[in-house]
Amino acid sequence: MARNEEKAQSMLYRFREAKNAELGGSKKPERRPFRIAEVTSLTEAERWRRQVIGEISRKVAKIQDTGLSDYQVRDLNDEINKLMREKYRWEQQIVDLGGVDYRITGPKTLDAQGKEVPGARGYKYFGRAKDLPGVKELFQPPPPTLKERNRAELYRNVDADYYGYRDEEDGTLLEYEEEEEQAAFEKDEEQYADDGDSMQVDGAPTDAITKLYVPSQKEIESHLVERRKRAIMERYMTQDTTQNS
Repeated sequence: MARNEEKAQSMLYRFREAKNAELGGSKKPERRPFRIAEVTSLTEAERWRRQVIGEISRKVAKIQDTGLSDYQVRDLNDEINKLMREKYRWEQQIVDLGGVDYRITGPKTLDAQGKEVPGARGYKYFGRAKDLPGVKELFQPPPPTLKERNRAELYRNVDADYYGYRDEEDGTLLEYEEEEEQAAFEKDEEQYADDGDSMQVDGAPTDAITKLYVPSQKEIESHLVERRKRAIMERYMTQDTTQNS
């Protein structure tokens, strides 16, 4: 009984296939030619181009699906890029056959939906592929870099205080000299008291001549730099305290 039903179904299927064939339907879908350059019919080339565009449109719509996994999105994006390259080759073949240059006159809707990574021309990301891990970061703008200042800008805020020209006005240098002189006098007095010696000039006894210590230019500059640093730090600390209060 089961065997008879299978035979009946098989005969019914063949009957329907024969009817569809008579009416021009039920044809197996043709595969697009792999060697595009061997297609010599302009009509055929345009037909295959339209078929490729249809597949691209369906896949671009599918790649928006939030239910797809990241792996599926990556594979689908690769397929879209492969079809985009095939579309370009069909358009080139159409031009070679004397047809319209769709690369110039054709709609750019599909191209506009894809986005290229800066510096990586030729591969585009569509739909959810633009938000994939490792891809999303490529489309983010680079962090702002500090503007490099030229020499004129560097010297704009340099004044006389930087070179120490007005140190005498605030008493820094004078105070330093007084401290050094006092230290020198005290040192010589201690040395004279320990030695008990006196100096003779032309055989006549004279008072002890103390040796004054004169700081070198390097020592003076070093002291001024330290004092200047302390003054600047105190100035900024005072400003911060005023602003915070």
